Amino acid sequence: MDFSRKLMVPPDKQIKLAKFDPADTLGYQNDKKIEAKLNKTIKRLDQLQDLLYAEKKRALLIVLQGMDAAGKDGTIRHVMSGVSPQGCSVKSFKVPNSQELAHDFLWRIHKAIPERGMIGIFNRSHYEDVLVVRVHKLVPKEVWKARYDEINRFERNLEENDVKILKFFLHISREEQEKRFQERLHDPRKKWKFSKSDAAERKLWDDYGTAYEAVLSRCSTEYAPWFIIPSDHKWLRNLAISRIIAETLEEFDMHYPKSPESS
Repeated sequence: MDFSRKLMVPPDKQIKLAKFDPADTLGYQNDKKIEAKLNKTIKRLDQLQDLLYAEKKRALLIVLQGMDAAGKDGTIRHVMSGVSPQGCSVKSFKVPNSQELAHDFLWRIHKAIPERGMIGIFNRSHYEDVLVVRVHKLVPKEVWKARYDEINRFERNLEENDVKILKFFLHISREEQEKRFQERLHDPRKKWKFSKSDAAERKLWDDYGTAYEAVLSRCSTEYAPWFIIPSDHKWLRNLAISRIIAETLEEFDMHYPKSPESS
């Protein structure tokens, strides 16, 4: 299956998340064949990342967004498990500090863009400034409404400077989020992840859904596409994202550089 074509949000398409099943398995079953496919893809990602790092002609930026407990951390841990740490960076964007607030909202983002040869992963991103900022009314409406076009221009500039962007919305159901919250509360290894703010944000589920629909509708472009990833099933999430990343890197048609002696 061409996961890229199946899950990509076409430019200028009005998105209603109710039409997308977060428990969709795309016709696959969680069996040994799928496990083998995932392992094969992760090994291929390691090879492709090595090529990217050696060639140093392009960078790849992966953006992960989703409701709380959608699986952003798990995606990073599993999908990128085979790549070399020296060629991959992860950046999480929390509440901006005083220095960041003294600049435009994209200032802290631009500083974290991966250099050529690197894969950069954003665990949350510049889209927080049209998501949480919108939902919690942290700035006037006319301010956050203008940011969609600013983001598109920013991402176009990155693409023109050899940074390929893949944006993944991890789509989970409200029921699955509740299940994962309960797992966090009852598992000592995960309890530290749960906070009172998680419960408070859950009450704003519909508001966040509307905000995400606007992001997906207005900011999926040919040069920086969004993908809606069914994420109720972690195995499907990991398979789909790993395959899309691998498919994208394959399209770079990369080659190891010649040694100085042979050039």
